[in-house]
Amino acid sequence: YDLVPLYLYEGNRLFLHANRAGIKLFNEGTAQDGQRFDVFVEQRFEGFPSDRLPPSLAGMATRDSGIELGLAYRIRQPWGTLRAELTRDVGSASRGTEARLGYSYEWRSGPWSLRPDVSVSWRDAKLNDYYYGVRANEAIAGRAAYAPGAGMQSQLGLYGSYDVSQRWRLLAGVSATVLGSSVKNSPIVEKRTLPALYIGAAYDFGSHKREWDQDTSPTYVKLMYGKATEDGCHLARIITARCLSTAKVNATNIAGVQIGKPFIQGLNGWPLDFAGYVGLTYHDERGLQANGAQLDVFMKASYYGFPWSDRVKTRLGLGVGLSAAQRVPYTEVISQNGKTTSRLLNYLDPTIDISVGDLFGVRSLKETFVGFGVSHRSGIFGASRLLGNVSGGSNYIYTYAETAF
Repeated sequence: YDLVPLYLYEGNRLFLHANRAGIKLFNEGTAQDGQRFDVFVEQRFEGFPSDRLPPSLAGMATRDSGIELGLAYRIRQPWGTLRAELTRDVGSASRGTEARLGYSYEWRSGPWSLRPDVSVSWRDAKLNDYYYGVRANEAIAGRAAYAPGAGMQSQLGLYGSYDVSQRWRLLAGVSATVLGSSVKNSPIVEKRTLPALYIGAAYDFGSHKREWDQDTSPTYVKLMYGKATEDGCHLARIITARCLSTAKVNATNIAGVQIGKPFIQGLNGWPLDFAGYVGLTYHDERGLQANGAQLDVFMKASYYGFPWSDRVKTRLGLGVGLSAAQRVPYTEVISQNGKTTSRLLNYLDPTIDISVGDLFGVRSLKETFVGFGVSHRSGIFGASRLLGNVSGGSNYIYTYAETAF
């Protein structure tokens, strides 16, 4: 199984679809009738397992998920949607190329949606040889050297969704990938047809009034400074105040800025706001390794309905998103002890703060807050290929000041 954090964003020019992010170079028409041309980067969901390696792969060099640059064209008409894509690995994995052609048709009836999909792809020799080939120095008895070369691959799928409410949606799908004959003949391939099943859920913020489009929409600016926690001081222990100590040996620090815009204020009349943030954090590794930067993109919920909030506004927040590090932070390298690490991980940002203006009776500082938080990077217990199948992460306890402009 594989757990995929389903972060979705669809803007006028930019988009994020789980493992794919890109720019819409051309986009015209409606959702039912139009054309679109994108350039994107994506992480390929192929590669060897990071743990529980099957005997057939024992002793072989790891085949990693690749980072690809691609172009995509889509035309949607009443009779269905045609799409064409071209991708090339631009990382250090296969350096291979794939061309895809697909067709889908969507039926809608009330809250139900059903979408059959069929696609075929041509994969060049570099791509197939990397993921399904056996190099000469990997050959053993029962596993001969093999290079499948270029070939075709096809996929058939059926995907559906059910709108539980105006914003909550349940997702499900089944698919079957049919490998090309040359790939099937590889000594490390057991089956030609690869079935898949997925289930999930999504919350749609787009159904709400978009606060950031308003002329009076504030911009939040947050400055933060923090220190790495002691080994074993995990997030659950920190937020329950059972462990608040920072590292004494090989201590590292972070400093950063986060910029946010409101998405929803007073959800359903509740004291609950949602805001989107982009953050840039600098890691001071104190000479233990090279310093590096970290980019965080996340959605944050803030609750302020405490009995005393009318006197001193107090917010309890939780941000959830993705974190991309220039270099894997030192604390993660050490805690993994030689196991898999990843620059891309899930990001959590639990915080608690109070209004400076309310605390000191200064009205002009009412929307200025000071507080504490935890900068948490996590691989979700090694259950996600998108996040490098990393089990573990890092925690930094930080103090901050945030104000609205």
